[in-house]
Amino acid sequence: MAHEVTVDWQVPTLADVLDARRRIAPYLRPTPLYRYAALDELVGTDIYVKHENHQPVGAFKVRGGVNLISQLSPEERERGVIAASTGNHGQSIAYAARLFGVQARICVPEHANPVKVAAMRGLGADLVFHGRDFDDAREHCERLAREHGYRYVHSGDEPQLIAGVGTETLEILEEQPRVDAIIVPIGGGSGAAGACVVAKAINPAVRIVGVQSEAAPAAFRSWRERRLLEAPMETFAEGLATRTAFDLPQRILQRWLDDFVLVSDDEIRTAQALMIELTRNLVEASGAAPLAAALRHREQFSSKRVALIASGGNASREQLLDVLAAAGDGRRTTLIS
Repeated sequence: MAHEVTVDWQVPTLADVLDARRRIAPYLRPTPLYRYAALDELVGTDIYVKHENHQPVGAFKVRGGVNLISQLSPEERERGVIAASTGNHGQSIAYAARLFGVQARICVPEHANPVKVAAMRGLGADLVFHGRDFDDAREHCERLAREHGYRYVHSGDEPQLIAGVGTETLEILEEQPRVDAIIVPIGGGSGAAGACVVAKAINPAVRIVGVQSEAAPAAFRSWRERRLLEAPMETFAEGLATRTAFDLPQRILQRWLDDFVLVSDDEIRTAQALMIELTRNLVEASGAAPLAAALRHREQFSSKRVALIASGGNASREQLLDVLAAAGDGRRTTLIS
């Protein structure tokens, strides 16, 4: 299903990202960019992992949250903010709202990741449980924003969020300016959009590659057909789990994204187990999707220096047991063969 969009969003620039870095610097440190010999061998090229799972809320989105909330008007701060999330966007907004003394309300699906739910509650957010997935929660959130006058913080259609998360790519290119490609997981697309804004301004030769689950391909189909589409959403990787594409990220991706690939949920599970094992880090499913893409498309990245965005590490105990059991009982796919 296609849908029309009428908002004239302002696409952020590199100058906006540099401003965002100055705003978030007092609150967030740069995250590590590490190289692992085992990943180099596995993929057959030079692999760097950008550890956004080391953020204080365990995910990259906090960069955008701090940038946006820090710029709210006094009237917006007084009204408070509301957002819809499967967890990481909500944590970002809750964390930033607590920093700046703003009340945050987060709408989440009824069966949201309990690790992320506990984190949002611990950060002081009021939680509203609604619906079976992100888009159900988002639609309810938009109704509440209209009814009560809250400042609605969309998880993708916010230039200040995109500028904020673009700082992760800025850090990559400053530390490793000879990186040839950056692989970014895509749900709504803010992370990939930020990567495009930064990389194409600093070095247009850097390839930005997006990856999404075959079980939730709305952003991929929208990018390919150059119009906003809805698609079925059945993936277990909640950071990739959207039924609809978002306008502003898609405008940026359609202009600058070099490639967009799909991987299966089984490939993501395999990659998640490998990331945990080989980097000794807790990595959630969406944060492992870039490795799944690098493994499926080894030939594309051969002899390249490739950065993988480990976008988050907020996996629940049940998710980890499932993924590690699949890795241990022979259910791995042929991804690594």
